[in-house]
Amino acid sequence: MAESTSLALLEINEDEVELSAIRAQGAGGQNVNKVSSAIHLRFDISASSLPDDVKERLLALSDSRITKDGVLVIKAQQHRTQEMNKLDAFIRLHELVNSVARPPKTRRATKPSYGSKQRARAAKSQRSATKVLRGRVNE
Repeated sequence: MAESTSLALLEINEDEVELSAIRAQGAGGQNVNKVSSAIHLRFDISASSLPDDVKERLLALSDSRITKDGVLVIKAQQHRTQEMNKLDAFIRLHELVNSVARPPKTRRATKPSYGSKQRARAAKSQRSATKVLRGRVNE
């Protein structure tokens, strides 16, 4: 693991990001999207300059914003200016990449505690006792 990914926040080159202003089209070609400043940010994960381990973790995410060909699409469609929506999309991209850049924590396997075993046994015996009682009432 590279030291830069674990210690510092990752920087994304702005030339790797494609921004496009989006207006939804209705059936007759009229603009139906009331937010004229909507922005779609497209970020190609595979072609980016991110470290390989971060790319793998990003591509492994089960996120609806990541397409099958490895492009991350973030939509900023707030009722604000176009510059504010661009900034919001960049912030969300940085937050996502930096949250994935931290190495995942590994937990050691733990044995069930004595108390949890006792509770499981008690619950099981309670269930079987209830079944026995129900069987006798119905006879």
